[in-house]
Amino acid sequence: MTVKERIVVWARMKSPWVIHFNTGSCNACDIEIVDTLTPRFDMERFGVLLKGSPRHADVLLCSGPVTKRIKNRLERIYEQMPEPKFVIAVGTCACSGGVFNGCYNMQDGGIDRIIPVSAYVPGCPARPEAILDGVMKLLASLEDAGETTASRDTVSPLERMM
Repeated sequence: MTVKERIVVWARMKSPWVIHFNTGSCNACDIEIVDTLTPRFDMERFGVLLKGSPRHADVLLCSGPVTKRIKNRLERIYEQMPEPKFVIAVGTCACSGGVFNGCYNMQDGGIDRIIPVSAYVPGCPARPEAILDGVMKLLASLEDAGETTASRDTVSPLERMM
């Protein structure tokens, strides 16, 4: 990894931009996500900024079960996000469908049946502390993955053969 690539990875991990999307929940997780963004829990101290456009976001915070009407919109929002993109499923409904699993207008299972999910935050509703912890663990795991990639790239081909 070059110095420029390391700086880009560092900047992305230190200031992730988040978009919040409700896929059809009862709004309890939405209230908790908004609470996480308020000064009481202050997600911005970690550089997290809420954005209104998927074209500017790095992380998609999804809450609620996926309804049949919202499935295509969720896929479109995910496709509009630039690479690398990450998804956090917030709440039991987003993780597994929750109490809405098996309803006539819901997709079976969680959000991971529609788009790839990077981290899960269970709870009904998920507490702001848990959401904050999930975001920080996602960023830490991505930072660790970037460091192992960087250390692997610095090994010479001769050392790889040994």
